[in-house]
Amino acid sequence: MAEKACIKRLQKEYRALCKEPVSHVVARPSPNDILEWHYVLEGSEGTPFAGGYYYGKIKFPPEYPYKPPGISMTTPNGRFMTQKKICLSMSDFHPESWNPMWSVSSILTGLLSFMMDNSPTTGSVNSTTVEKQRLAKASLAFNSRNVTFRKMFPEYVEKYNQQQLCEQVASACVPSELSRDEGSRPILEKVAQSKEEMKRVDELKNARGNSKQAFPTWVMLLLFSIVGVVMALPLLQL
Repeated sequence: MAEKACIKRLQKEYRALCKEPVSHVVARPSPNDILEWHYVLEGSEGTPFAGGYYYGKIKFPPEYPYKPPGISMTTPNGRFMTQKKICLSMSDFHPESWNPMWSVSSILTGLLSFMMDNSPTTGSVNSTTVEKQRLAKASLAFNSRNVTFRKMFPEYVEKYNQQQLCEQVASACVPSELSRDEGSRPILEKVAQSKEEMKRVDELKNARGNSKQAFPTWVMLLLFSIVGVVMALPLLQL
């Protein structure tokens, strides 16, 4: 059971975090156990962890702040083993270096800084930059499948849902563009056919127009010929 001094200290630190949030860090105590805190570290830009969301736990001893906590990470990250205690100067691996003045915010800030480093330690792993980037991209999806994470950090679950929705909309736009092109092709063909038909009709009209213009000329020549013959008959009789 936690000591009164421990409870009061952790409650005070939680109020401080709510009032003045720490950049790239979110931390909350479990509703059922103030000694168990859950955190999310956001990967820093310009590092292989950029875009990643790393979920983990801090277990405080009942004697906190006079004894250090244990720290572990749940999200695969390429830097630390999952579900294993991480060796830090601020963790229970080194009680001799623990400072009671350190708080939850300073612990997690130190963890985030150490995560961006490559120094080996107990609980660390070696991985390539490409692997870290791949895990960072998959981190939010991985976390969102965790029941406890979903309860403790609903805002990140909502963020993941929004990302999924955007991806679905983006993927849906590609086939719709293709189908629109496919659907417009018969229309364009019909338009072309209509133009050809209109061209033929115009040609027929022109041909008919020319024939109409030529017909009166022949009639006039015939009339002139008949008139000429009629006028010439009296002369032939003389």
